[in-house]
Amino acid sequence: MHRLATFLLALLLAPGAWAQFDHSHKAWDALLKKHVVVQEQGKVSKVRYGGFKADEAALKAYTDSLSKVSEADFRAWSKAQQMAFLINAYNAFTVVKILQRYPNLKSIRDFGNVIGNPWKDKFFTLLGRESFLDEVEHVILRKPGVYDEPRVHYAVNCASIGCPMLREESFVAERLDAQLEEQARRFLSDRSRNRFAGGTLEVSKIFDWFKVDWQSNYKGIGKDGAPIASREAYFARYASLLADKPDEQKLIADGKAPIRFLDYDWALNDAK
Repeated sequence: MHRLATFLLALLLAPGAWAQFDHSHKAWDALLKKHVVVQEQGKVSKVRYGGFKADEAALKAYTDSLSKVSEADFRAWSKAQQMAFLINAYNAFTVVKILQRYPNLKSIRDFGNVIGNPWKDKFFTLLGRESFLDEVEHVILRKPGVYDEPRVHYAVNCASIGCPMLREESFVAERLDAQLEEQARRFLSDRSRNRFAGGTLEVSKIFDWFKVDWQSNYKGIGKDGAPIASREAYFARYASLLADKPDEQKLIADGKAPIRFLDYDWALNDAK
């Protein structure tokens, strides 16, 4: 009897035994629905950082729940649960970083490139260790052979105008693929950041910076039924979103459109 009581007590005191992580990310979802402003027929969003500042206690409660997840717990989850967790964590902690100086900044880059670098600064705890934004995105999410999901670039938000929009809801495992695909279609159909003009396909700089991600036999199916292994093959799939005229769409669909990368707008995506 004594051994049973001891075992039950140990179980109750074990980390996470009494409260499992909320994979619906309900707390983060509520904050996003309250403070993300969707514009341009759903293709763009801006963020009410002033509102997040007022709700900083709720934001901290959510990020604290992220920080309590152990690496062992994380590894026991499905890949979709892991990805949703990491994407939401990246976005939530990015908001935390902005609030450190808000409203006295015009860009996330105002933190600095060396000292205070917002992507390399270890300002939060994740999976049992001090972590930083670049680790979440580039070391974990983009690690070859783990998720192999280039659409993650449409999901993580760097608090900038040039970045794909911050989604107005949390990412969740059971709808992750559909959410990522909607993010892709929203971004690619936004003429301010991706367009066919003057005989050239002008696209976001993210397709230049992360070229390798679209060359890794992405699981999406190209128009010929083969895995997508290049940016040209990827753009071909979305030709109707990237151009308006049939001849322009055909040029993109055939992979023959010259590509040029647009300048990236690092201005803060603030909805004042």
